[in-house]
Amino acid sequence: MKKLLPILFLLPSAAFADMTSTITSSVQIDVQAAASAVEKVANSYSVSGSGVETTDGTTAGVIGGLGDVTDGINDFTTITASQLTDGENFTFQQSYLEGDSSPSSAVTTGEVANFSNITSTAAGVLSDGAATIDNHVITVTGGGAGTSITGQYVTTLTVD
Repeated sequence: MKKLLPILFLLPSAAFADMTSTITSSVQIDVQAAASAVEKVANSYSVSGSGVETTDGTTAGVIGGLGDVTDGINDFTTITASQLTDGENFTFQQSYLEGDSSPSSAVTTGEVANFSNITSTAAGVLSDGAATIDNHVITVTGGGAGTSITGQYVTTLTVD
């Protein structure tokens, strides 16, 4: 028996390990919704000056400005200026920006509304877009505007 012991050490031994294999296939289809983003410009008025007399045509000494609001737009009173003293320096500046009127209904996607800045995107269309998975073979066919289709195939092998 003592003579057989060295021979046992020469025989191959079994190795034990944990092995995990994962195969995953997936497809994602995204179709954009219709959207509109608008920026409504406000009314603004500024006036500055020196060495002038002002009038709105009726009252002397007024500086004009914004009045009552109708549909989001202020009434505007313009003024005129004249040099206060002949031969002396004077400055006068007046500016008015009429803002966007308030709409009577919601903005319709794809139509130009009464706003200074508008971005409107129509809804995406899947149309001929499609995706299939058959035995981990992914087939993707492009869709219409506003559509994205993504296919993914992942293989993982872990040995501990």
